[in-house]
Amino acid sequence: MTDTNDNIQAPEPVYQTPDWEIPTHPPKRGFRNSKSLRNSLSLLNGAALTPPSRDPEGAAAKETPPPPTPSGASKSPLAAALRSRLDAVLPPQKTYLGRPRRFLLLYVILPLALLLLVVLPLAVGLGVGLSRRHSQANLPLPDNGGDVFTGDLTYYDPALGACGFISGGGDAVCAVSHVVFDAAAKEEGAAANPNGNPLCGRRIRVTRGAAGAGAGRNHSVDVEVVDRCVGCTPTDLDLSPSAFERLAPLDSGRVVGSWAWLD
Repeated sequence: MTDTNDNIQAPEPVYQTPDWEIPTHPPKRGFRNSKSLRNSLSLLNGAALTPPSRDPEGAAAKETPPPPTPSGASKSPLAAALRSRLDAVLPPQKTYLGRPRRFLLLYVILPLALLLLVVLPLAVGLGVGLSRRHSQANLPLPDNGGDVFTGDLTYYDPALGACGFISGGGDAVCAVSHVVFDAAAKEEGAAANPNGNPLCGRRIRVTRGAAGAGAGRNHSVDVEVVDRCVGCTPTDLDLSPSAFERLAPLDSGRVVGSWAWLD
């Protein structure tokens, strides 16, 4: 009996961990915090690749942006030269007529410059053009060599004309252009009194071709100047109805004819 009991081996004791030693959140396998490790490695690699700055002051100077260009500075050398000339002639710190220089430039010098550069040349050119257009040498005056002039022929009802003559529709009279009438008055110094115009009473022969005049009508008619036609150009004549009817039917209204001074 004794040997049997001695051959029986006792079971090994089992160790049980107490509750206070059991971890609530067991660690995962591998690194405890892989994200933190990756961040640390990247920082180390960046520091190793970036060389240290040997000249911190020079680097700061290179990173400093250039000073801004003043708004009043001119980029064009010509504009800068003109501005310096202007400052020399009209210093900006002074006042002119109790006003700053800007007022003088905008309201005095600029209008005068526009007047000299635009208005005066335009007026001179217009005056020269009008003088050439209505030059007495080009007007159909009696003293211009007795030439034959061509213009429009119209008719009107004469009465008391600019020459002081009273005429009727049956009289062979006419009115010459106001341009010719006034030019002759200035030439003779009779502009104050139109009755003394040297063209008053002068005779004109008006002619039309046989085809233009028509059958049964004269090819020409002699008329006397008694009036001044405001709506006529220099070579136009305004005839009495009877004189016009000798050259063309009244319902024509306006025809083209030739004329010349007789006296």
